[in-house]
Amino acid sequence: MYVLILESSTTSAKAMLYNTADNTGTTESKAFPVYYGDPTLHNAEQVFLETAAVGKNLCEGKKIDVIALSGVWHSVMLCDANFNPKTPVYLWSNTEAAGTCKPLRKDDAYTRNFYRKTGCMVNAIYPFFKLKLLRERGYHLEDYYIAGQGTYNNYRLTGEKIVTDCMASGSGLFNIHEKRFDKDILGEIGVSESNLARPVTYKDSYPLSKEGAGLLGLEPGIPVIPSCPDGALNQTGSGALSEGIMTISVGTSGALRLAVSKPVLPETPSIWCYLSPKTWLSGAAISGCCNCVDWCKDKLFGAGASYGDIERLLRNDDDTPVFLPFLYGERCPGWQDERKAGFLNVMPSHSPKDFYHGVLEGILFNLYQCYNVLTETNGVPKKIKISGGILNSPFWLQMCGDIFGMEMDTDSAKQGSLMGAAVLGLEKLGIINDLSEFKTGAAGIVRPNPEMAEIYAKKYEQYLYYYEGATK
Repeated sequence: MYVLILESSTTSAKAMLYNTADNTGTTESKAFPVYYGDPTLHNAEQVFLETAAVGKNLCEGKKIDVIALSGVWHSVMLCDANFNPKTPVYLWSNTEAAGTCKPLRKDDAYTRNFYRKTGCMVNAIYPFFKLKLLRERGYHLEDYYIAGQGTYNNYRLTGEKIVTDCMASGSGLFNIHEKRFDKDILGEIGVSESNLARPVTYKDSYPLSKEGAGLLGLEPGIPVIPSCPDGALNQTGSGALSEGIMTISVGTSGALRLAVSKPVLPETPSIWCYLSPKTWLSGAAISGCCNCVDWCKDKLFGAGASYGDIERLLRNDDDTPVFLPFLYGERCPGWQDERKAGFLNVMPSHSPKDFYHGVLEGILFNLYQCYNVLTETNGVPKKIKISGGILNSPFWLQMCGDIFGMEMDTDSAKQGSLMGAAVLGLEKLGIINDLSEFKTGAAGIVRPNPEMAEIYAKKYEQYLYYYEGATK
């Protein structure tokens, strides 16, 4: 049997054809162009069509038994009564609502109430605050359907206006305790549940429509599992649904996640808590990871430069500038979406390779900040599994292990979110009884180098000094 997985990610359309006979997956991807001249905005229809096209290429001539969809948390757009998009899709990386959030964060009671209900911070990444901004710009929200890219993909393939509860939990509109849209929060922006897609679970599947079948070159009626967020699917695809297993994803952005049996919300708002298909996730995330590395490489070495060639110039004990990796604002730990990136402690001797090295360090120091905040609430994990673009850089991967001072398993699933969606398909087909049965091995182990502990401890102190100074 075959499971077809379709994912509209932040930067590319992805698909996987998973063969249950030998447990292998064939993948294909295509990078999205920059829509509207802004990488934080997407064209919903074009993204959907690109995603459907890579899926069609993979499944040609195959009998597909189930389709599972994946997308990104925190995207939002407005649609008309016929579900035609009337605005761009605003991605998590769009921080235009920073000015809307800043005064709200000064209201401690408002921030805590919002956080306790939704598991989300008062921050521009969340659709709720993007919607506030759209209302400020003159949109009458009550006249539109509110959707994200995942919801739009669901509709285009099934004709159903539906959103999975785990996708909705990253919107700032959803009560994670009651697993429904919060009427008081909806009232704050003047909308009701009739303006939103109907919440469903990953266990609810819907038949592929005639139109969707035509786009994929398939027969209508195939069960479609609606879009679940790639971050939550990564946890599933990494076989990390047991408590005490932390996943670290270092891709375009970065995230640390732990599966928990109930919502985890510390008294002082800091880490986030959303739903996953199976349970809840306690996590922390940063906006600047491989996107910062790409920016630095292109600006200092040119778009055609090789990452490997640059990294061969680096040495573990290089004297590097301090980099605050907030090109796209700050999420955890400070949630200051208007914060800017910057190089500090710059010396005349620093060369382009030193700035590049500093970027690699600054990203990991920000992730290590998140780790410390997350473990204060959840305790030290029994195991860490790491995935994402960082696996393509042995130098950066070893640096990560040295900074964290813990062994890390490199994930054997190269596309964790696609694999996670495949696991949903396996449960739907009855091949496994429960998502938690799925386990993965380690492709390798990163072991920290004790000789680097003191060097990175001093560099981290320096990072915190400038981070805290920039906060004031």
